[in-house]
Formats: sequence, structure tokens, C-alpha cells
Amino acid sequence: MKIGLNLTFLATDSGGSATYAEGLIRGIRAVEPAAEFTAWVGRDAPQEPWLQDVDVIRLPVVGVGGVAHYAWDLAAMVPQARRRGLDVLHGLAFVAPPVHPGLPVVATILDTTWQRYPASMEWKGRVVFGVMSRVLGRTASRVIAISEAGAQDLVTDLGIRRSRIDVTPLAVDPPARREPVSDSPALRERLGIGAEPVVLCVAQKRAHKNLEAAIEALALLDAPAQLVLPGSPNAYEASLRDLAVARGVADRVRFIGWVDDDDLEALYGIARCLVFPSLMEGFGLPLLEAMARDVPVACSNVSALPEVAGDAARLFDPHDHRAIADALRRLLTDEPLRARLIAAGHDRVAAYTWENTARTTLASYAKAIG
Repeated sequence: MKIGLNLTFLATDSGGSATYAEGLIRGIRAVEPAAEFTAWVGRDAPQEPWLQDVDVIRLPVVGVGGVAHYAWDLAAMVPQARRRGLDVLHGLAFVAPPVHPGLPVVATILDTTWQRYPASMEWKGRVVFGVMSRVLGRTASRVIAISEAGAQDLVTDLGIRRSRIDVTPLAVDPPARREPVSDSPALRERLGIGAEPVVLCVAQKRAHKNLEAAIEALALLDAPAQLVLPGSPNAYEASLRDLAVARGVADRVRFIGWVDDDDLEALYGIARCLVFPSLMEGFGLPLLEAMARDVPVACSNVSALPEVAGDAARLFDPHDHRAIADALRRLLTDEPLRARLIAAGHDRVAAYTWENTARTTLASYAKAIG
């Protein structure tokens, strides 16, 4: 099969979308070794090593953050795909050609947070995602959601028929190294964090991630801890800093900026637990990333998060700050609970593999082609 992938969203800090693209390509190669890939990226996209054996079309326009590349999505990709004899064209993050006569097109709509939580995205992004998601919900050969909860959101929020939606859950890789990270004052100093136990929150700084709830919970927590929030700074972070000052915990909330894979691995290695208070998620990859690294998880009981976490996390109401504080206290101090959640986390991780993501995605491609 010859597969085209619209990866114009790729940037240095693409987060879960880049993880999805990399994992899907590797998973398909594992189950369908003869598959060939063509990928479209913006001119400023990073040189990802996992694109080495992919026919990469680097567009003469900026990808993510620009608008000119949508002209390529709307007009140029289909002719280019036909010239290459592609069997299917897949937009992995909301955007794909809406008009594609004779070429099967599959569109992944990762979530509808831009509609339910508009403060999470600038107005230009809301307009693009709003228009493209609704159009592709009707014109794409198949639509992909990355969780059952996400599929229901597409039905409820966008009016897409459930029969047109395929669910292809995401997955997580085991950590590259299994030996524990050696915690030390030097490591903590390099990462910009203190000596207290680390409550880690791996999330983009966007309003629907509800990071203020983690700060509010920290202020109520009756156990020593610091909240570590990696991620690129923005206006939302500025509001979080103000909140930390107002709640008297500014010295216990660490804003450490964007981190590369090695430093993120180090953070997971020294974290006592992960907190994820998001109000809405299409999936929730950090839950599995933490479980794969023996880090117990406390997360919201809404959207796709209970579906992904199963019985391997301490669930809480994301609006109940005291409940979040109680969940964190338990994960910081209750050793039997920690051991149970770590063991259950191993089972959850084993249930989510990129090979399974690949098989369900290939099945969606087959429906689109058929």
C-alpha cells in the first residue's frame, strides 16, 4: 500500500501529534513491511529521524502556525498524490483535502476542545479547525477518532454519523532505558527544580488542560511536594504564575519551559507521581507514558481519560481541588496504593501498542479504499 500523510503540523513542540505520526509509521511498518509512505511537511519542520525512509515533500510555505499551507491541502496535495500513485491520503491532525475525486482520504479529528473550550486556541485556529472538521466529517472517505469518548464527541459536537467513524487508540513506547534515572542535586539543579518530591504534569499550556486546578490542589496539599510544569511559556502560563503567587505556592511551582526527550525522560525518572487535571482529551498519552515508567497517575474522571486509565489511576473530579489534593497526598504517601497502581499501569500499557494502532488504521484505510 502507498500511503500519503499530511504532517504539515510538525514543529519542534508538536507534542502528542508528532508522537502519533511517528508511532503510526513504525507500527504500520511492523505489520505491513511493504507499505510505502509519502509525507507533506512545512518548510520549517524539524528533520525528524523517523522520516528517514519516507518520501518527504517539504512545502515552500510554513506549516503549523501559517495559513498558506492550507492552499496546498485544498488544491495541491491531491494532484501530487495521484502522480505518486498513492492508495490513500491521511490527514493526522484535523486537516486533509476536502475535495478529492478518485482518491480515498482519511481524516483524524483528534478532539473538539477548540469548540468546547475556545480559550484554549486562538481564533484563527478555531475557525480553521471548526470549518475543516465539519467539512471533513462529511467529505472524507473515513473519519478517525483516537478513543471511544472522542468518537462520541465527534457525533455530539460535529454531527458526524457514528457509522463513518473508526476508532484507532494511540499507544506508548517503552522507555529507551530501563535502568532508573539517578536522582541527584546536580540533575535537579540542571532541570531547575528543588529537592521536594516531584508532582509532574506533562501538558501543553492551554486552558482546557486546567492546570490552575493542580496549583489550587498544591496549595491545599498537606504533604511536601513541588509541582513541575514543563512546556513552552505563553499567556496562559503567565496567568498560572499569578495564581501561584496569589495562593502562596510560587516557590513550589516550577515552570521549566520546553524540554527535549532526554530531559522529559529524566523528569519522569524522578517524578513521585503524575497529575493530569484536563477537562477534555481526545486520548491522554501522558497517562500511558507515566505508567510505562512506573510513575503512579492521578487524573480527571472525564472525557477519554477514564477510558485510557482504566483501574490504573486515581481518578478525581477536575473541578474539586480538595479531591485532587487528596489524590496527590495518597500517591505521595500511600505505598500499597502506589504499588497497586504501578502494577496495574503495566497491564494498561501492554494493552496499547502501535501495532494495534496500525492494524486499526489500516482497517480504516481499507474501508476508505473499498
